[in-house]
Amino acid sequence: MRDLTLAFRQKSELMQPLMFLIMVVTLFPLGIGPGPETLQRVGPGIIWIAAILSSLLGMERLFRDDFVDGSLEQIQLSGQPLYQVACVKVLCHWLVSFVPLLLLSPLLALFLNLTFNMYLVLMMTLALGTPLLSLVGAIAVGLTVGLQRGGLLLALLLIPVFIPLLIFATSAVESAALALPYRAQIAIIGAMLLMAIAVAPAAIAYALKVSQN
Repeated sequence: MRDLTLAFRQKSELMQPLMFLIMVVTLFPLGIGPGPETLQRVGPGIIWIAAILSSLLGMERLFRDDFVDGSLEQIQLSGQPLYQVACVKVLCHWLVSFVPLLLLSPLLALFLNLTFNMYLVLMMTLALGTPLLSLVGAIAVGLTVGLQRGGLLLALLLIPVFIPLLIFATSAVESAALALPYRAQIAIIGAMLLMAIAVAPAAIAYALKVSQN
């Protein structure tokens, strides 16, 4: 509740990633042309690239404020398991950053001329892939939270890691557009998410301890 309250108090930082995503999705058709077939072909990739880039905008503040005001150090000294705190913060980040994207996705799909089947597969990839973005991103944030202006380093660390997710997600939607099987891509994204759920909390806790020392 504390993290959610603080997030909604900072409305400008809260809206920045969402507005960036909307701007990218709406400007892309102006650059590549308004043809329905062209938009349908590149639409899933546009949404996923915009989601990844917008997540990088809000990722840095995941532990930043707690590190600056000393709350993170107090949490460590309190004896509260740090991996539990990391899980709660990642969950709050996902709720604040990606749930609005899921709510906006029907409008974005309509704007990019996606078929209903493509939209359903896109929703599945977003539902499985966006928690993965938060979990993996939190590890990098934990490593760079003590650095001055670590946003650029954070982007350099995370963009290569997110490329496989982007490939499998767009491949699944393209397969749906061609009426081909797409369960394999969905299963791979689900497996990546399960591995991240198992490994990421401990990795985030360790990264935060390293940054505090």
